[in-house]
Amino acid sequence: MSEWFDSQKKPDGKIQRLLQERLKNANPRRTALSTEEQKRLVKLNEMLTAMKRGKNVQNRQLKRWLTDDEYEQFESEWETQKRFRSELKDKPLELKQYEAKIKDATFYYNRAEGYSSKGKNSTAKKLYDKSESLCEEAFEVLQEIIYADSNMQTWFDREIDLAQGSDISAELVSLPRLVTSRSVEKQRDDSRITKKLAVKMDVVERAIHNLGREQ
Repeated sequence: MSEWFDSQKKPDGKIQRLLQERLKNANPRRTALSTEEQKRLVKLNEMLTAMKRGKNVQNRQLKRWLTDDEYEQFESEWETQKRFRSELKDKPLELKQYEAKIKDATFYYNRAEGYSSKGKNSTAKKLYDKSESLCEEAFEVLQEIIYADSNMQTWFDREIDLAQGSDISAELVSLPRLVTSRSVEKQRDDSRITKKLAVKMDVVERAIHNLGREQ
């Protein structure tokens, strides 16, 4: 389980910079760039700076200043992102059941909090009990999901450790959320999902790095 979880994490920024530095040293850029290459480098840096400020860069601009291979790479990576998003919309039935129980448990808990704040403790207790019961049912569904197929962990916002004494239990705050959830309790999004702007930035950064280097 831990190996899968580690594989979902993105490289540490410091490690990434060290790897990039090694690549630069192993494959240095030519001292003299052609006029066209210099022009491309300026335009690519301008686009990257704009995107880092949150501004969008149109596809036609990318196509103008990236090579054909680099632009095809951008299109391929964005198609992959769209496929991931499509897959996330089609949740397996058991995940929908788990999500529904979490949603209902949250609903009853919030209602209980409301009655409790008004001093209606008897009604609040019934609602708290209902919420706890749903959490227990959700925990049972979670166990069934993971024991049946450990690969289902990709749908959750954290590593699933169901061993006794782990942080996951039949309590509303500790139950994992799906990566598609909008809950404030969600710990992370799906690590495979990247915004289109970030995909463009990655491609442009690679193009800047590769310019004037042996491919």
